[in-house]
Amino acid sequence: MRHAPIDAALFAANRRRLVQLLPQRSVAIVNAADILPTNGDGTLRMQPAADLFWLTGVEQEESVLVLAPQATDPAQREMLFLRQPSEHLATWEGEKLDKQKAQDISGIRRIRWLGELPGVLHGLLCESDCVFLNANEHERAAIDVEDRDLRLTRRLLEKYPLHRYERLAPLLRRLRAVKSPAEVALLRRAIDITDAGLRRMAAALEPGVMEYELEGELLAEFTRRRGRMAYEPIIASGKSGCVLHYVDNDRECRTGDLVLVDVGASYANYCSDLTRTYPVSGRFTPRQRAVYEAVLRVLKSSIARATVGASLRDWKRAAQVEMAGELVGLGLLSPEQAAQDSPDEPACKPYYMHGLGHALGLGVHDVAPFDGPFEAGWVLTVEPGIYIADEGLAVRLENDILVTENGPVDLCSHVPIEPDDVERLMAK
Repeated sequence: MRHAPIDAALFAANRRRLVQLLPQRSVAIVNAADILPTNGDGTLRMQPAADLFWLTGVEQEESVLVLAPQATDPAQREMLFLRQPSEHLATWEGEKLDKQKAQDISGIRRIRWLGELPGVLHGLLCESDCVFLNANEHERAAIDVEDRDLRLTRRLLEKYPLHRYERLAPLLRRLRAVKSPAEVALLRRAIDITDAGLRRMAAALEPGVMEYELEGELLAEFTRRRGRMAYEPIIASGKSGCVLHYVDNDRECRTGDLVLVDVGASYANYCSDLTRTYPVSGRFTPRQRAVYEAVLRVLKSSIARATVGASLRDWKRAAQVEMAGELVGLGLLSPEQAAQDSPDEPACKPYYMHGLGHALGLGVHDVAPFDGPFEAGWVLTVEPGIYIADEGLAVRLENDILVTENGPVDLCSHVPIEPDDVERLMAK
């Protein structure tokens, strides 16, 4: 693992939170993610399954967590199954977890090899009534490939058809939305790495530099600080900024343009997600500053409205109404057009057409209850923007915030965002 060790108490606490929600005589099973193929015999880098990591801290393929809180044998109430290390694996794939290392990482005492899983699971199911199985139930997920969780579900349904089966994902969605102080600390670390990368990138930003060169500066700083890219970065100069998911990053940054940078570092699998917009020449034009300040006002208001009990739908709607007023001030909408605003057809949609934010954590788009309400411990992105294709001008600003009982906390407050501070950063 690239990151520093994490106290196993975090994962033990997460397991306790889940077990408290399980009914009597139940078993819960969580799998690692598959290693995905590319071309020929190539594979992608292993991406740890967020649910398994949240519960165990384990980042190794073919790992399985089994929780059976009322098992007759106390030693079987919490078990982690792993690939058995061998000289062959060590030579070809590198070191695998042994039982002691797995115990140290997860805090689970009973570590067993994967070959034992069928027999142990059979015994547990014979004394259990209900089986909780996991699946990717993210609302934006494209389920085109059957993963390990779904393959296990199919096998168990065939072999044990008379058991009662329940969905584990809704429980984990509720639990993972509320971040513990230890998780917030990891998210702050990811944000700090992103801040360092943005400062390094800003030092290299000048007319004539290529977008991919700026991406290289970010990647170098992230890697140096034990981080990774949380997602494909958007480095969009000029009119490219009006393409919401632009990832080509192959255009020259030109005098007079703005460059929109949407990027986040991942540290210990916890993701940050920030967006900043910089003037390539070092200073905003009057028009650019006016648009920038309009977006910044909506950002600040939206952060202030992210309070305990707010719904995601109402939070987003308030930003749309405010943005319509800003667009009138910028001459992009007439007062009559703004007056036609409605939830079904927001007046701001031609210039601000996306959502306001999303949950953040072990996923860039992390799991959380669909419409809230927000709870203390939620971490959210806040990302309003204005996109004026006719002018080749785009501004998006994005910070990550923590919802608390005492109001929202801006986790990115130290990352330069005020237009004067951005110009000073560029001047350095």
